[in-house]
Amino acid sequence: MRSADLLHFNLQVLLRHRFRSLMILLALAIGVAAVNLLTGLGEGARAYVLSQFSLLGNNTLIMLPGKKETSGGMPPLTGESPRDITLDDAAAIARLPGVTAVAPMLVGISEVRFNARARDVVIAGTSSDYFRIRQLSVQQGQPLPTVALDTASPVAVIGSTVKRELFGNAPALGQWLKAGDRRFRVIGILDSKGQAMGMDMNDIILIPVASAQVLFNQPGLFRVLIESDSSAAIPALKQQLVQLMQRRQDGVADITLVSQDAILSAFGNILTTLNLAVTGIAAISLLVAGILIMNVTLISVSQRTAEIGLLKAIGAANSDIQTLFLSEALLMALLGAGAGMLLSELGLLAMRLRFTDLAFHTPWWARLLALGIAVATSLLFAWGPARRAARLSPISALQSRAN
Repeated sequence: MRSADLLHFNLQVLLRHRFRSLMILLALAIGVAAVNLLTGLGEGARAYVLSQFSLLGNNTLIMLPGKKETSGGMPPLTGESPRDITLDDAAAIARLPGVTAVAPMLVGISEVRFNARARDVVIAGTSSDYFRIRQLSVQQGQPLPTVALDTASPVAVIGSTVKRELFGNAPALGQWLKAGDRRFRVIGILDSKGQAMGMDMNDIILIPVASAQVLFNQPGLFRVLIESDSSAAIPALKQQLVQLMQRRQDGVADITLVSQDAILSAFGNILTTLNLAVTGIAAISLLVAGILIMNVTLISVSQRTAEIGLLKAIGAANSDIQTLFLSEALLMALLGAGAGMLLSELGLLAMRLRFTDLAFHTPWWARLLALGIAVATSLLFAWGPARRAARLSPISALQSRAN
């Protein structure tokens, strides 16, 4: 039987049994769409998380207080450890050869007030180098001034959301905010940046790190961002930092050093594993669709016994009958997979329009995987009924239909 005749014959069968064909196509489409959608969502989340950490640059180190061994888990994120990192430590780090920028950080939340308006805002104490390391810029005014780290200047750079919520359409530059029992003069407004490394840069206030220590009554630092003059110098810089902190912390460098490569590798592996697991779970729906195909094909064989007998009576071989049913299953798999991919792309497009910061997309391997599973399950579960149809004798098939 020629391929064109086989295709035409199968299309006629699908059209003749519209409801049955529609149910199978719907099951396959849902399965393929689930694989593509979940994979696309996972890839979008993975790319977004990795992009947040890639903003640091591959020549930047993050120093956290405490070790995994001393804290019993992940490095502490609150600045609390057996040995704090101090401003003097940050100043000593800045004097190391090859270090081009150092940005100590101390983060807290405080109620910020301007006239009758008030809201809780994340306040980050840092230095002017933070703008360079994080590639931040201001849309109005100026960044934090370059002063000694222990200078508590009453100045602040605010995010665009803080400006809108506290000042509305009124000018913010030169105005005085009150955070806790301290007052700060607004000297700059950040460009819109969105979420970055767990902080919304539109809803944040940056102040000098010494001012943050006074505001939150916290001498220890949250973390220190350290920029090297080149990515090749990062391994040597790590050794220098460990040696420096050993001298400053009584022979024990109670710190954790994290590079961008380590962060990207760790998060990349975790998110890829989760994405594959979710894709595998979604692929189970295609097995359900395969079982449906097997049941429907068994019913089809019982309903088309006279047709099978007639074909065999006019000379059709067992392989021709088997090919007939398998090609029908293959056609439904291809049509269902195509419909599922179209549905998933429409869903991902809607997600991209809704969440513009996330680039949801299905990778090529996921599309091939979904198509391969759909075709494989369809052929696998249709194989038994097709073989059963091929083994029917023409006489018994015609007699069964006549009875």
